[in-house]
Amino acid sequence: MLTLIADSGSTKTDWVLIDKNSILSNVKTIGFNPYFQTKEQISKELLQNLKPILNEHISKIAHIYYYGAGCSTDVNCKIVLDGIYSALELKNIDIHHDLLAAARALCGVEPGIACILGTGSNSCLYDGKKVIENVPSVGYLFGDDGSGANIGKTFIQAYFDNSLSEKLKVAFEKAGYHREEILDNVYKKGMPSRYLAGVSRFVADNIKDPSVRKLVKNCFKSFFTKQISKYSNSREYKVHSVGSIGFCYKDILAEVVNEEGYKLGKVIQSPIDGLVEYHQSLL
Repeated sequence: MLTLIADSGSTKTDWVLIDKNSILSNVKTIGFNPYFQTKEQISKELLQNLKPILNEHISKIAHIYYYGAGCSTDVNCKIVLDGIYSALELKNIDIHHDLLAAARALCGVEPGIACILGTGSNSCLYDGKKVIENVPSVGYLFGDDGSGANIGKTFIQAYFDNSLSEKLKVAFEKAGYHREEILDNVYKKGMPSRYLAGVSRFVADNIKDPSVRKLVKNCFKSFFTKQISKYSNSREYKVHSVGSIGFCYKDILAEVVNEEGYKLGKVIQSPIDGLVEYHQSLL
């Protein structure tokens, strides 16, 4: 029998179909977050872009393990479960928070601090089996320090405050960013965190500018202050990171880890390979 694994952030979802020894299918869909999407929206996406690819294997799938952003409450987990069931009509569906995915992919069976630094940010202290401590993530409006959305929002704030250099300001506007366009995307359109995280691509393109590098570094420092430092005996554990932002700015992250007195562990872009290895070991 087969196992279907899903790793979902707010931007994209990786779906991998496995047996004990191999990967049979690898599919990408949009990301899901039950704080922003309904079960109907989730089902529609899966019916259009997942089920047709898996159709020949559907009858052989014994279990689905879904790890996703926003899956921190029973209500939110049920939204995702109902959306998946409506599309695939399979019964054995386990819904887990994306923190557990990060911890399993980064730490395996060893204790450590697992961080998610992507569109959003989060972290946990993991004992090798389960998450034992978590400083709650409160989203892009009130938290998500060190994330793509946080970096994008901080850069936009500098733009609005007129504290960017003239060169950066001109380049930013030339890239299509203007006051009304920014406000329209953040306040009127859906998934503003994705838009803000998109600005971090401009930041990455200009990371050699000392002021831009300092901005990113300060966002990471804030993440350590508000998240990592709060864990019990935090400096006894390696700090691992998964997500596009931590991976993109790995050198800056390493600087902050060292300056804050921690030890850097794995820094990877996506947890899916680690999750495949973990679940194949269970088959």
